[in-house]
Amino acid sequence: MNFSIIHHIAIIVSDYSASREFYVDRLGFEVIRENYRPEKNDWKLDLRVNDTTELEIFAPQNPPKRPSNPEACGLRHLAFRVDDIDEAVEELGQKGIECEPIRMDPFTNKRMTFFADPDGLPLELHE
Repeated sequence: MNFSIIHHIAIIVSDYSASREFYVDRLGFEVIRENYRPEKNDWKLDLRVNDTTELEIFAPQNPPKRPSNPEACGLRHLAFRVDDIDEAVEELGQKGIECEPIRMDPFTNKRMTFFADPDGLPLELHE
């Protein structure tokens, strides 16, 4: 078996409007598909991360809360590579998104920081 790329990453959100505004309007991901699914009474939003990867956002009614942050079993965080972390942090700040202080990843020797989506899901920028 040859896994060549990650096709998509799926997350569940508690507030569709807030999450759509965050990922589309503030982070700038392009909408590929946006569908209300009446049989599930939820929204599914597919966003383009790059030429090969999508971010799927599911917004069911009353999803369970994340048990702890960030050390819950399952997805720990979602990381995005950026060319210039200082520029990315400044751009996020201009959009009202606060990042943790930039620090060095001791294993990759690259700079990194974290910020959170509207549900507190940790998102990482990695240079």
